[in-house]
Amino acid sequence: MSTSIPTNGSLRHRLHTLIFEADTPGGKAFDVALLLSILASVAAVCLESVESIRAEHGDLLRAIEWGLTIAFTLEYVLRLYCVGSPLRYARSFYGVVDLLSILPTYLSLVFVGTHSLAVIRALRLLRVFRVFKLGQFIKEADVLMHALAGARRKIMVFLGAIVTLVFILGTLMYLVEGDEGGFTSIPEGVYWAIVTMTTVGYGDIAPVTVLGKFIASVVMICGYSIIAVPTGIIGVEMARAMQPGPVSTQACPSCSREGHRHDAKYCRYCGQALHPPV
Repeated sequence: MSTSIPTNGSLRHRLHTLIFEADTPGGKAFDVALLLSILASVAAVCLESVESIRAEHGDLLRAIEWGLTIAFTLEYVLRLYCVGSPLRYARSFYGVVDLLSILPTYLSLVFVGTHSLAVIRALRLLRVFRVFKLGQFIKEADVLMHALAGARRKIMVFLGAIVTLVFILGTLMYLVEGDEGGFTSIPEGVYWAIVTMTTVGYGDIAPVTVLGKFIASVVMICGYSIIAVPTGIIGVEMARAMQPGPVSTQACPSCSREGHRHDAKYCRYCGQALHPPV
């Protein structure tokens, strides 16, 4: 595939406008039809999982699923064809989602039941914000993604500390309670520590000794305290990621990423001109 930028009037440019741009009547009609197809596909997969419906309409639902999968496959190929950098798009969030949304049906030819994973197509419904020109929602989504990316190191350190803590607590409960309390192994103790610290509390394993109950109380209190940590980390990063000014729904003709300001002339991600030359 060519990596050149599609020029105005070319087939690739017309396809790019139709598939990636929601500001034209044809582009909006294409996106609305795509969203309806995704909804129909997800509904077909869900209905087929119901035994009574599958027994009566299984063949029809599978035919619908295969028909939509072939259509989505053609759409994915056209997306790669009409962008300036196919590999860049394929590695983007929506590019990966587009690929993962069609793989389960083909994998079902080898691995029975994997077609149910096609419900991942529901992620493609996120394009609804672009289709209906909800630019403010696109901006907020962009802020959230930047915040998560900026906080990833802090979150990894936090998760590492939590994993270490639950292993220590699980081992401690195994030594204190033993088999009599249901803590038959260190993994069982770790499972209890995770369930207790996350305040889920299934109750399938519970301490019976005084010392065990004391430790459990400390873990429960720590659990409530720990909840605030990732919230604060994400909150700070979101404040840093806030950017002034509205964003448009225009997609870059090279990498097809969105979230540019209305007055932007170049893509903020790859540096290509947003308006290809005539």
